[in-house]
Amino acid sequence: MDLDLKFESVHEGILVSGTAHVMVTGECGRCLDPIEYGLDTEVQELFFFEGMGFSDGEDDEEQRRVEHDSIDLEPVLRDAVVPLLPFQPVCRDDCEGLCSECGVRLADEPGHHHEVVDPRWAALADLAKPDRRDDE
Repeated sequence: MDLDLKFESVHEGILVSGTAHVMVTGECGRCLDPIEYGLDTEVQELFFFEGMGFSDGEDDEEQRRVEHDSIDLEPVLRDAVVPLLPFQPVCRDDCEGLCSECGVRLADEPGHHHEVVDPRWAALADLAKPDRRDDE
């Protein structure tokens, strides 16, 4: 993670603002190929000095504090990056994925399909076979 942050001392505490660049790695949710791409997000958070009162209408959990002259950026960065991640990442928008029957990658075999015959109609499929004799 590359951070380009500016720390400003303000009356209430420390204002942190800037950009976070994150390399996202994972696998495609359709074809399971590895994917990797960069993601940029803006960060802006106010860390209150110890003893400073919170603003009205906000919970204690939503407020960040300067503790022992240091701040914890991890929750701020996590809250900025995680909502931008896709729920179902894909390598390409038109990724066809894998065959649900045999698992072959559909992009490698165009036109791949399996003939699925309903077992209730299987007897009728035997009647249509060309190798049956008509004179029986």
